[in-house]
Amino acid sequence: MANTNARRQPITPGEEAAIYCRISHVDDDDQTGVDRQERICRDIAERLGLLVPAANIFVDNNRSAWRRDRKRPGWDAMLKEMDEGRIRHLIAYHPDRLMRQPRDLEELLTISDSNHITLHGEANRRDLSDPDDRFILRIEVAHACRSSDDTSRRLKDAMDDRASAGTPHTGRRRYGYTKNGMEIVEAEAEIVREIFRRFLAGQSPRAIARDLNERKIVTALGKTWGPDTVRALIDSRHVAGIRVFRGEEHGVGKWPAIIDRGQWDEAQEKRKFRAERSAESNNPTRYYLLRSVVMCTCGRTMAGNSGSVPEYRCTRRVAVDGTACKRTIAAEPLERFARDVAIDVLSKLDITGRTPAATTRPATDVEADEKDAQKLNDLYEMWDADEMSTREYRQRRRAIEARMKERQKQTVVRPVAVLEGIAGPDAEENWERLEKKKDYARMNAIYRFLFGGIVIGPAAGVGNFDTDRITIKPNPLG
Repeated sequence: MANTNARRQPITPGEEAAIYCRISHVDDDDQTGVDRQERICRDIAERLGLLVPAANIFVDNNRSAWRRDRKRPGWDAMLKEMDEGRIRHLIAYHPDRLMRQPRDLEELLTISDSNHITLHGEANRRDLSDPDDRFILRIEVAHACRSSDDTSRRLKDAMDDRASAGTPHTGRRRYGYTKNGMEIVEAEAEIVREIFRRFLAGQSPRAIARDLNERKIVTALGKTWGPDTVRALIDSRHVAGIRVFRGEEHGVGKWPAIIDRGQWDEAQEKRKFRAERSAESNNPTRYYLLRSVVMCTCGRTMAGNSGSVPEYRCTRRVAVDGTACKRTIAAEPLERFARDVAIDVLSKLDITGRTPAATTRPATDVEADEKDAQKLNDLYEMWDADEMSTREYRQRRRAIEARMKERQKQTVVRPVAVLEGIAGPDAEENWERLEKKKDYARMNAIYRFLFGGIVIGPAAGVGNFDTDRITIKPNPLG
């Protein structure tokens, strides 16, 4: 490469320069701290006879130059000063502190076309108007971008492997667990169980948070509780032992669960119902109490339909393959019938001494999950030992995880907490109280607890409500 030093602009002693420092929170190859970067850059300025006013120090601490969507206030402010002609010399510890994306370099070069900027570093300097220096910088930035891409890929692969191995992501300590997320803090776990019980019994996150604060109970970060922190805990899959990666479940984690999966699922249902009711508050619609409970004999669920007469309709109604089912049943008399049956069962039901949640899972499923978890571990060890390709490893892993997830879907969700304060001799009075409060989500949860399904057969004719077409399949309550 031709020597271009003769073409570079001379440095006039006493000229002003700017310093840019950055350190990222990601695993860059060089994590030299911003304070040390500034010291090195000031030494360069002194060696070159340049002055650096305090206003010309631009810093982005904990800012990634690789992420395309990450804002860098220091970088943006520096470019503005350059564009307005107030900076001609720029000092950086290394070009990758300035930029790790080619578009950032091109933005800097565009400004330099009008203002003739020189970039100074620890080992060399680049005249941004010189074609050879611009060529070298483009290569260096492209290399830094590739390095960051490789680092990102390795981090994602490592997180994927941790997910497959059933271990949790690290980060902030989760309430109820130690820092590594693998051991339970029993005193906090009791609070977690209490929050779920109270939420399923009908208390709002705001009321729960207020009580916890009055009792001087703090969060994992030592702060007070609020409705949002209570909701976040209820939504946390970690407390139910569910491994999640990239928004998808990766089976059962290796850490102990505080909350039974059935109780967690029921809490999510209640959260969803409350959100729907809130969204509909300005446009009230009829709430179908037997949603997810009413079934058609064709095997499909029946969903509520608010026409001239509210009714439940088979969801196969719109099938276009010749299997459409037009079965319907009037909603109001069906709900009255289900209400009478539910109250009769509840009045005879004693839940004293029962555990707060009981998820029914066949022993064969539990054993199958344990075997599949071992297979996942074996697969990981084979991949780690280069005994199989990454592609094959991921294909086989996905097949096992899909099998485990399908088994877990069959879990019968039966958290006893939904019956607290309802079951017993005063069941009818307690039910009327729910109706008065319009606690539709709680009533729906009770129906799902009591009934495995309300199956609707064909109508014998047109006219009065026919109870003979209704078959209620009770859940085992023993």
